[in-house]
Amino acid sequence: MSMTSFVLRRRPLLASLLTLPALSRARAAGSEIRVGFTQDALTLDPANPGNRDTETIIRNMYDGLVARDSAMQIVPQIAVSWTQTDPLTYEFPLRSGVRFHDGTPLTADDVKFTIDRVLAGKIGGQTNPRRDLLGPLSHVDVTGPLAVRFVLAKPWPLLPAMLPFQEIVSKAFVEKAGDQGMVSQENGTGPFKLVAWRHGDSIVMERFDDYYGGDSGGPARVDRLIYRIMPDNSARVAALLAGDVDLINNLPVTAIRQVQANEGTRVAAVNGTRTFFLSINNAKPPFNDVRVRQALNHAVDRKLIIAKLLNGLAVPLNGVLSPDAFGFDPTLPDYAYDPGQTKAMLADAGVRDLQLTIDTDGSGKEISEAIASMFSRAGIDAKARVWETAVIVPIWRDPAKRQDHDLFYTSWGNASLDPSDIMMPAIRTGGRGNTAGYADPEVDKLLDDAETEVDREKRKALYLQAQQIINRDAPWVFLWLPQDIYGVSQRLKGWMPSPSGMIDLSRATVA
Repeated sequence: MSMTSFVLRRRPLLASLLTLPALSRARAAGSEIRVGFTQDALTLDPANPGNRDTETIIRNMYDGLVARDSAMQIVPQIAVSWTQTDPLTYEFPLRSGVRFHDGTPLTADDVKFTIDRVLAGKIGGQTNPRRDLLGPLSHVDVTGPLAVRFVLAKPWPLLPAMLPFQEIVSKAFVEKAGDQGMVSQENGTGPFKLVAWRHGDSIVMERFDDYYGGDSGGPARVDRLIYRIMPDNSARVAALLAGDVDLINNLPVTAIRQVQANEGTRVAAVNGTRTFFLSINNAKPPFNDVRVRQALNHAVDRKLIIAKLLNGLAVPLNGVLSPDAFGFDPTLPDYAYDPGQTKAMLADAGVRDLQLTIDTDGSGKEISEAIASMFSRAGIDAKARVWETAVIVPIWRDPAKRQDHDLFYTSWGNASLDPSDIMMPAIRTGGRGNTAGYADPEVDKLLDDAETEVDREKRKALYLQAQQIINRDAPWVFLWLPQDIYGVSQRLKGWMPSPSGMIDLSRATVA
């Protein structure tokens, strides 16, 4: 069945409901939760989502060895526990009685197959974005029917923190469906199983009655879970206010007061894990002069933008890491807003009549225009240029393509809240997300040493040193870490947002 076809499995009653306009308003018999969601899934294959929204959908149907709770603590899921027996070895005993949605029992062979599939580096002939999340993992050994051993090529204390990104699949099911079949079919061990996927419209799931319970016990509390794909902000808010959906993600700040004032809805917010910044093209004159990059940092009134455009729901940053991240340095010097200092630093660098363009996608248009206006107050001729995301991101990730570009309004997620998860791809020389082209041998060595340092305090000290250098070098215009904001129906109980961005509705109910 093609990607554009309507994927349907079992339950003819639900299939008939999907063909009725009533899906948009009247609720089916039994209990269901409806989520107004910004993006459709790109795939249902757990091994291949390079997108947090896609993983959020998949996580309702698949479990991992471990997961993160709402407090971002790593908790057992399919694994009972884990033990590090030496710097290179982790042992994972598995729960008994875990079943896939087709009724077959999960075994250690399924876990090994899952990780081997990711380690192979390609899925369906395409590079697998999940491979990098396993770092120097060498291989997985089956040590018993319900026991596996993870073996590293070199010490990597980050392993447990990165395993929540790896959901476990059925070896037999993947071998039968193939990589292409996994794009539109599912057979997980999670609390909900797929009923139908209407691309661009909705994903319908039903409770898996034989769910072992994850880290909290028992099947889901509702019969159905429906993700309605609603990329338009105003439509998503309107659906919440009308009671058509119980939860929406990415609540626009402009709608916060309206949702708060409505009797049947509320706002839920949590510190996110995504760092926003202006990536400066470090290789292009005059931005290859650190004084110019520092001057640009002093030209942006971050606190004003947070207050006026982000409704106060963000934390200003002077570096890369979230304040909640391991090793965060709260002593980093502040780039205070000072247009006069910007002008003086540019003059000291011999830069006059500076002109620049801020590249952005549509979601960053308003903020990029506000920053351009602030640059103008500091004597910089600045403008914002809006691109399609699919066009501008590849340009900035390719040194040859970005050589004529100036600044890029962008962000990088750090769902593990470990410095490695953001610094290695976005700061280290040659990192896949290092759009600034920043390169510093001392920073590289600190990051490489921290990557294999098993002593927690020594590892923290390495990251503290790296942050001081990065703050001084200013490869970015440091901006902020926003909160993730949700609109929630008062009917929805038993759910709270998580900084990870995952929407765990397995314990939720509707009044």
